[in-house]
Amino acid sequence: MKIIFVNRFYAPDHSATSQMLTDLAVALAAGGLDVHVVTSRLRYDDPAAALPPSEVIDGVAVHRVRTTRFGRGKLLGRAFDYMSFYFTASGALCRLTRTGDIVVAKTDPPLISVPVGWIARVRGARQVNWLQDLFPEVALELGVDVAKGSWSGLLAWLRDRSLESASRNVVLSRAMRDRLTARHIEPASIAVIPNWADGGVLHPIGANANALSAEWGLRGKFVVGYSGNMGRAHEFQTILDAAVALRARPEVVFVFIGGGAQETSIAVAAGAAHSNILRKPYQPRAVLAECLSAADVHLVSLRPRLEGLIVPSKFYGIAAVARPTIFIGDPDGEIGEVIRSAECGFVVREGDVAGLVSAIETLIRDADLRAKMGRNARRVFEERYDKAIAVDTWRRLLSDVAREAGQRERDAKSA
Repeated sequence: MKIIFVNRFYAPDHSATSQMLTDLAVALAAGGLDVHVVTSRLRYDDPAAALPPSEVIDGVAVHRVRTTRFGRGKLLGRAFDYMSFYFTASGALCRLTRTGDIVVAKTDPPLISVPVGWIARVRGARQVNWLQDLFPEVALELGVDVAKGSWSGLLAWLRDRSLESASRNVVLSRAMRDRLTARHIEPASIAVIPNWADGGVLHPIGANANALSAEWGLRGKFVVGYSGNMGRAHEFQTILDAAVALRARPEVVFVFIGGGAQETSIAVAAGAAHSNILRKPYQPRAVLAECLSAADVHLVSLRPRLEGLIVPSKFYGIAAVARPTIFIGDPDGEIGEVIRSAECGFVVREGDVAGLVSAIETLIRDADLRAKMGRNARRVFEERYDKAIAVDTWRRLLSDVAREAGQRERDAKSA
């Protein structure tokens, strides 16, 4: 029996979906399972990069298919990249899949679960959907034209059929589960497994021992960090307005690490006169602990209308390095509720610039509070979000799917 994952990005790419998938695939392979990944030859941040068509990485057999290379800059080009992956990945999956295999479809590109479901049924394999977001609902909330009108109903119907036929649908939060049950997806088929960070690799690094802090000129500064995707699902105007409000404080610097659709607006703010904003590209995963530890507090944002459709996974790495988080979004949302209940940061509403500035100034004044919130963050991380917890849950889920499939085959033979 093979475990076959399908996702457009995989190691050495360092996008969020790639990192989660790489962690899980490598851990399962280390446990003795026959693990394969069908992916593209692209990198998230460099569509011109050419990765080899096949290789074995840490025990995982990686099958990379050709796709177009327009990248994420234009919606039409991204659509072509998606469509080409649907076709070439489906061909590779047809060749690779056999009866009894388990095929795990992630959600990049959107609706990949639909062709994966067709192939799994034809090949006699079992399907598991790993939902990092819910499409087309995300596209609708973000005003993407292709998801508007009658198209949205058709896309949602196709998505739901692929969920109904799957053995399991793995979601990231209870709110996401509730979204699916509201669409009449069988509750027993839905498993909640949050994303994670690796607590063995990510740990707090003090400013004096942090090489990146020295290299970036951050020692002696109070650093407000944002690390990861700067997409349209995340609200930045509140953050940028807070940076402007704090420009009179020379010890405060906002550091943005990563990229995405809103990178341009951040670049403009960083280029303004007397800016207290520092921009850095995505950093290698090997220095992630230093990257995240360089900040005294981290910002996470999510537009409230996207609660239950997306969960910002950057929170788990922040918690792993014992830093407080200020969440800009719904206080009753997934991340907002965790931060409030664990007392590991602050929650402010979208547009509340004064509230964000106040939270930052409170942490500047009170080093003991920062340390306490950091300890609380690490504690809740170790209790809920460490990689070992998620991998163990995934192992049990895949074992259950394999056992159920075997029982059905035995029942069919004895009928």
